[in-house]
Amino acid sequence: MTEREFTAAAERHLDTVYRVALNCLRNPADAEDAAQTVLLRLWQSGQAFPDDDQLRYWLVRVTVNVCKDVLRSPWRRRMVALDHCREPAFAAPEHQALYAEVMALPAKYRLPLYLYYYEGYTAPEVGALLGLKPSTVQTRLSRAREKLKAQLKEE
Repeated sequence: MTEREFTAAAERHLDTVYRVALNCLRNPADAEDAAQTVLLRLWQSGQAFPDDDQLRYWLVRVTVNVCKDVLRSPWRRRMVALDHCREPAFAAPEHQALYAEVMALPAKYRLPLYLYYYEGYTAPEVGALLGLKPSTVQTRLSRAREKLKAQLKEE
């Protein structure tokens, strides 16, 4: 991968990498660090990708792995979590409210739901990204929808 190809790939996919990391880590500073780590790994890999979809898939997979490493870190267990995270802005207020409800779900359901609906991956692709079977992803998506439906009925 040449420097020009790397720069173009970083500009195209940095936002996606950051959003996936923010979804996993729930902390903007940690998400920024994870995004930098992912781009550093892309540069160090020197790997050429035949098309943009394979590059995007590789980046999301590496992002999930980097986030898992961060979450396992003993340092993270000593830190106090921040209450306020920057969230994406939506044109419609109901979309913002729905996104807030999605972010309130447990991580087990939140990440597959986010990758499926917000990033546009299929269930088998989400399973491959998270190291789960497609049937497990479908089950988690179904349960996440049920939880969201219950949360939204309460309001």
